[in-house]
Amino acid sequence: MSDERTTSPDHVQSLARGLAVVRCFDAAHPRRTLADVARATDLSRPTARRFLLTLVELGYVRTDGTTFALTPAVLELGYSYLSALGLPEIAQPHLEALSTEVGESSSVSVLDGDDVVYVARVPVRRIMTVAITIGTRFPAYATSMGRVLLAALPDDELDAYLARTDFTDLTGRTAVTPDSLRDRILAARSDGVVVVDQELEVGLRSLAAPVHGPDGAVVAALNISTPAARYTDEDLHSVLVPALRRTAAAIDADLTRVGVTTQP
Repeated sequence: MSDERTTSPDHVQSLARGLAVVRCFDAAHPRRTLADVARATDLSRPTARRFLLTLVELGYVRTDGTTFALTPAVLELGYSYLSALGLPEIAQPHLEALSTEVGESSSVSVLDGDDVVYVARVPVRRIMTVAITIGTRFPAYATSMGRVLLAALPDDELDAYLARTDFTDLTGRTAVTPDSLRDRILAARSDGVVVVDQELEVGLRSLAAPVHGPDGAVVAALNISTPAARYTDEDLHSVLVPALRRTAAAIDADLTRVGVTTQP
């Protein structure tokens, strides 16, 4: 792993070498000897030893006298970057992992007025007639993410939403009465996952779960969208729902760790 990556006059070779030492530790090599580190970084043993002992002094590396390992203090190196990120940036890598795992498109949205607005997305295939991009809006009542977000509203705000909204039957399957929608939204509160089957567009099925900030409040919704015929109900709940819940929990953890409490 050579650290000779640039000839720029601004290049600080000692910093590059120190970072190379840190990066040579990974899941496959959580502990390394001095010889291991020197070999992995293309440094001489004396040079590798100086960097390792400096990192030990700074608290980023620990040693038992023979082997070396990173300490949790290394996480501080990434914290400043993470703490500057908003919800979309934090959610995006989780969406990419989710879509890779299940082979379906995934998105995160927030509630803006009576609509959901997409703030992060990984498309796998186009399954809607409308192309979805960041900033796309849909009526909250007809979407899985919308129902998750509506379920998080206080009762008086939910009542006001149901009273003022003009509901349109978009597909012949869309719930369009305040009572039917209230039942489905309240079910979302208790279930934690919403499945909407061809209510926004024929042929589209989506499922969503809430995303929480550090105080436990719902700040966004995460969804997976799929062709309606691709999964049986059993497969939907045994394959997609667990993946959705795990991803939502992972985003929750990152938002809590960096203190993101507001919508983007």
